[in-house]
Amino acid sequence: MVLLDNDVVRADWKKAKSIVTDTITKYDGTIHSCRRWDEKRLAYPINRKNRATYYLAYFEMAGDKIPGFRRDFELNERVLRSLIVCVDEVSEDEKKLAAEEDGTEYTVPEPPEDDALEAPDEVEEDDDDDLDMDVPAEAGAMDNGR
Repeated sequence: MVLLDNDVVRADWKKAKSIVTDTITKYDGTIHSCRRWDEKRLAYPINRKNRATYYLAYFEMAGDKIPGFRRDFELNERVLRSLIVCVDEVSEDEKKLAAEEDGTEYTVPEPPEDDALEAPDEVEEDDDDDLDMDVPAEAGAMDNGR
């Protein structure tokens, strides 16, 4: 899975998609399925970006090529984050979703309304009444064995 910069995705979807697919083929990988998963608001800004497009790719690659592959993503400013995990096989549903995206003149949907956190409700001021408790003198004294 790769988090892509939304500016690139909005400007040219095919170019954004090729960031991932070209890197896979550069390292002699075989692509089984690639598709746009979703666009989401990030939990925290990455490179001053608050939103990113999640791109999901299933591929095969020799294990000795993975470090270079990861390094290319780390150096690419249009890739905000990446995650590589091993799966046994690609589901048929996933293959169908990727084929639907490839088979038509796919356009990136409009971004969802910003799902920013709402401002918290008004908070009552604490009057510190709970700190006015009477504490017995023996409870407050510390005996360090001296």
